[in-house]
Order: sequence, then structure tokens, then C-alpha cells
Amino acid sequence: MMPPSRITILSSDTQLASHIQLRLHSKGCQAVSMLCTESALGSFYADPPGLLLVDLSTATESGLAFISTFRSDSFFSAIPIIGLLKAIDEDTLDWEHCPIDDVIALPLDFDELFSRIYLAFSRLKRIFDNNPLTRLPGNTSIQMAIEAALGTYTAVCYFDINHFKPYNDAYGFSHGDEVIRMMGRIIFNTVRNVSGGFCGHIGGDDFVCIVPLDLAESVCQTIITHFDLIVLDLFDDETKRNGYYYGTNRKGEKENIPLLSVSIGIVPMNMAKLKHAAKVSEIAAELKKLAKGSDHSRYVVDKRSS
Repeated sequence: MMPPSRITILSSDTQLASHIQLRLHSKGCQAVSMLCTESALGSFYADPPGLLLVDLSTATESGLAFISTFRSDSFFSAIPIIGLLKAIDEDTLDWEHCPIDDVIALPLDFDELFSRIYLAFSRLKRIFDNNPLTRLPGNTSIQMAIEAALGTYTAVCYFDINHFKPYNDAYGFSHGDEVIRMMGRIIFNTVRNVSGGFCGHIGGDDFVCIVPLDLAESVCQTIITHFDLIVLDLFDDETKRNGYYYGTNRKGEKENIPLLSVSIGIVPMNMAKLKHAAKVSEIAAELKKLAKGSDHSRYVVDKRSS
């Protein structure tokens, strides 16, 4: 099924543009046709399209020039562009300098066109949702996964790296990014190997996974074991012996900062009180706060029935 969207057709062939427009309307899309002109580009700033279909079969040079100008503006850089060509082979265009996302041969097979448009929007959704650092699904996917898990015999586990900000400030962003990537890999590999399930990256040093309820504690303990072992490689021998380093806390005060550890809140999803994803996040925040009361990595499970 085609997602509701606004698609702009750029073509000097009015008959082709009109035909595509009618077929897209039949699929529930809002479609408009324009010429490849500066005025068209100007209109996009006020109302950017969700996707461009550019006819390169009649005015190839002007079409490519338009695409190049369009793509050079960061405001439009993520909008998918599908080119329409009379023939497609490796010598048709200089693909390195033709910044389009896909091509379709004319005459059009509309089933193919609709499929490629759908796939273009699906790719865009994945690109925007996945965290660029860990490549794990982001907040949109996380919320959908949590909502799907409501009332099931699963557990949502929320992860937070303790003392991450002081570490990031003391050792630098590149080291901080490596900690985030490491945490993502540990969670993903553990969930895949132990139980299977969903893994997501909320942002920063916050992660989530959804696993079978009866395996949640063993999954979290395995993650803690791996994290506590691997994290030691980030510190020199003296710091490891001391168990802390000298840094700046969140109040801007100098003090001894403990080594990195992880706090986990485990929320069983079969509790009747869970009606929506926001409630799950609220309970998880309470559990993580309890877990942070320890000087070491720890998980806390919500044992309350109501």
C-alpha cells in the first residue's frame, strides 16, 4: 500500500505528467506536475515535496541541472529523487554526478513505479529513524515496538550508562562515541545470541531492548558482565586500581568520578496497569533511578502487580 504523500512530477511532457498524476491520485497520493524551472525550485522552500519524479527522457541537461541545484541545498538533501529514462544502461548517464536515488525505464510499468516509490519512502524512514552512531532503530521504531509489546509476556529493558557525561568531558567525544557504540554492540549481540528480540537506541547513552520476560534478567546480567569487563579497557592501570578518576561532575565541581557502569530498569509488559508506551517509560525511569543507587552495574525489576 502506498503511503499518503506529496509527490512532484517534473516533466515537459504534459501527457506523461498528467497520466502519472492521475495514477498517483488513484493510490491516495497528492501529486502535482511542474517544469524544471527556478520557480519550481522556489516553490519547494514553501512546500517541499515528499518525493520527486524527474523526467530525464526529453530534457536531460536541464533536468540534471535542476537535480544538481536541488541536491546542493541541504534543505532538500534527504528528499528521494526517481529519474525516468527511455533506456537504462551503465553508459546512459554519469551516475557519479547524477545525484538521484533510483531510475525507471519508460514506458512506465506502474506497478513497478508504485513499488519503487514505496521502497524509497521505506528507506527514508529507516535512515531518519536509525541512530547514526549505532545504526540501531530510533525513537519512532522504539515506540511502535513498545506499543506492540503491551500485554505480552515480554519485558522492556531500559539502559543508562552511569557517569557517562563526566567521562565524555574528561576523555573527549571520540572516546565517548566509542563507549556508545560499544554499549550498542553488547546489547544487540546479547539479545541476538540469548533470546532474540528488539534493540533500540533512544539517544545519547540511553538504550532499550524487548525480550521474553522469563529471559529478561539473564539477558541483563549478561549485558552487565560484558560491559563491566570491556569497559576496563578504556582506563589505564592506575585508574582501574583506584576505581575512579579525577574529573568534573554535573555541577561543575571537581571530584573523584567512578568508572563507567550501567543501570537497567526491567518493566514486565504483562502488567494490567500498562496502557501506553509513556507509562512504560515512566516506570522504567523510576527503576533506573533505583538502580543508580548502587556504585556498580545493576538491574532492577518492577515486581509490583499494580
